[in-house]
Parts: sequence; structure tokens; C-alpha cells
Amino acid sequence: MFRSLDDAEFNRFFTEFRFTAYRLESLQRYDVSYEKTEFDLFLNGQQRGEFPGIAQWIDGTVKPARNSGKLLHRVHVVQEPLSDYVRFECAWAYAHTVPAGEDVRLIPVPSGEWPAGLPRYDYWLFDSSSLVTMHYEEDGSFEAAEIVDDPEKIVQANFWRDMAVGQSIPFASFAAKRNGEF
Repeated sequence: MFRSLDDAEFNRFFTEFRFTAYRLESLQRYDVSYEKTEFDLFLNGQQRGEFPGIAQWIDGTVKPARNSGKLLHRVHVVQEPLSDYVRFECAWAYAHTVPAGEDVRLIPVPSGEWPAGLPRYDYWLFDSSSLVTMHYEEDGSFEAAEIVDDPEKIVQANFWRDMAVGQSIPFASFAAKRNGEF
């Protein structure tokens, strides 16, 4: 169990995966410390400036993975109308991580609905064999990450990944349909 996103053991997954790292995102708001200042600026209508948390993600994870021929991808189930946080994430994060090499995809659904068969919780799946479930408080603040070694749960996470990717659209297509909504 990891209680911090800065935990060295947790972050080893991002440097040691060999082929793929996949994330399912289910929340409409995350409340993590490295985004608080930037999210407030976004809410106040400021233009995106330096964003250290995303710059670190791009330089420390996305680019090295891409340069090594690895696939780093995620699917985010987003409810429409988009929450302020999802608009922020699209404009200030995804719009920059995608050109750097992260494959970000979205499944837009009407508010109150959910894609059939997909869980309502987040997880990371590394190389289709290492599963880490992500636990958040109701307000979106990070609680813990848990390594899951149950083979049935790992197979289920692979099934959900394939289902989510199949139902999703690339971020660029999603953004193009929004005409600057972010």
C-alpha cells in the first residue's frame, strides 16, 4: 500500500515497465497537491504558464517511455457537461502530454450515466501483469495505491482496459469537437 504519489516504490512502476502502462480514470475531479495552484489559476481565467507537475510527468515519464518504444496510455470516463476539473485537465494537462507521446483517450457520457461493464474506480496496469488500484476520497484527494496480485483481478483489469480503449475516442478528436470549450 502506498500513501503518497511521491513514494519511490510506487514510482518505480513508471520507470521499470517494459512495454505498456495503462490508466483508467473515473473521477470528475482529482485534488492532488501538485495541481492546486494551477487549477486555481485556470478557474480564475488565467492563461496556462509553467506547470511543474505536468512538466515533470512529461520529462520524467512520458518522453522516456516514448523514446524507449513503450506505450503510456490512459482512458478517462468524463461526464458531460464537463466538470471544471476535467476542462482544466484537458486544457492544461492532456493538451500537452499527448504531443509529448502519451495516448490519452476519453469516453464521454451524459451526467449520471456510466459505460456498461466498466468499474467506477481508477487503476494502473503495467505490462498487462502488474495491477495497482488507486483509492481516492470523495473530494478527489488521493488516499492510497494498492498493489493487487490476485490473478483474476489482473485478468479483469486487462478486460476492462480493452473494453475502455474500444469505447474511447482519442483526445485530439474529443478536443476538436469542443471548439475551445476548455
